[in-house]
Amino acid sequence: MAASGGVVRGAMAASEPSARAVAEEVVRWGSMKQTGVTLRYMMEFGSRPTERNLLLSAQFLQKELPIRFARRALELDSLPFGLSNKPAILKVRDWYLESFRDIRYFPEVRNRKDELAFTQMIKNVKVRHNNVVPTMALGVQQLKKQLCRKRKVPFGFDEIHEFLDRFYMSRIGIRMLIGQHVALHDPEPEPGVIGLINTRLSPIQVAQAASEDARSVCLREYGSAPDINIYGDPTFTFPYVSVHLHLMLFELVKNSLRAVQERYMNSDEDVPPIRIIVADGAEDVTIKVSDEGGGIPRSGLPKIFTYLYSTAKDPPDLDGRYDAAAMAGYGFGLPISRLYARYFGGDLQIISMEGYGTDAYLHLSRLGDSEEPLP
Repeated sequence: MAASGGVVRGAMAASEPSARAVAEEVVRWGSMKQTGVTLRYMMEFGSRPTERNLLLSAQFLQKELPIRFARRALELDSLPFGLSNKPAILKVRDWYLESFRDIRYFPEVRNRKDELAFTQMIKNVKVRHNNVVPTMALGVQQLKKQLCRKRKVPFGFDEIHEFLDRFYMSRIGIRMLIGQHVALHDPEPEPGVIGLINTRLSPIQVAQAASEDARSVCLREYGSAPDINIYGDPTFTFPYVSVHLHLMLFELVKNSLRAVQERYMNSDEDVPPIRIIVADGAEDVTIKVSDEGGGIPRSGLPKIFTYLYSTAKDPPDLDGRYDAAAMAGYGFGLPISRLYARYFGGDLQIISMEGYGTDAYLHLSRLGDSEEPLP
């Protein structure tokens, strides 16, 4: 497989003498098969963060991460409908090429000193990719605007949704691998915490924290916010990644708050609260976020997990300043939340009653049970 012109141009932009060789390396590594890691292995391995285990982890990542970054860089360069040529997408592709170079050409990790330097480097790589989601959203929005001007939405637009699902699932996997390795260096982890995994996570506590964060955004945006009532056993805990659960619940609660707030903004009626219910089942832990915000029309339900649809009446224009905590949606929150749930074998379902409200069901798998390799 020959290196694509875009990848070569992206690699050449770094002004490295061997830029063409880098581009060829991207193609070579991008053709390799990535190695999945089971969560059980991650938990057992991480429970003993000895110098030897951290060294083995770094050596694995030095071989695995270039494959994952190269595959995404190549895919970003071959998207349909001209999406690859949008400035925002080119920026993301260059981030992936830069991260590939940083890891691929880092000296071989042989000892503790090398491992610590490698860990700092991949920590910086993770920070580089912090804004991938809004930047990708900008590129997709640019394409959507162009197609709307031409009044032409391609029949095969599903291809872009499928790519974005793959792309974001891969991003979750990369950030999980890097984040887990970096977190294992914490000299004083909380009891029961293994890297990013909290073996005694309280979903009630995470729901409370996510609700407070979402309400503060709603208060800032509207000047008031509906109440949120949380039901469930406050002593119940299970193994999960707290940052993932917080992200999903924050998105769901934010959507519910906005729907209720906008429905009752000019009403004399009492504003109904958002209800969060946590249930401990034999197979899944399920969290329901329920609101009386008027619901979603039946015609809109098939679109809510696509990347070009927002339930907001006036979605913001990303050509302006991006606000990660804005109430109105960019059309990426729900599909990405579902990917976070599916990453560990769970799911997200939305059931709506137009004229009344919406129930979101977040199904979470128990992390210690799975032997399936993670994406």
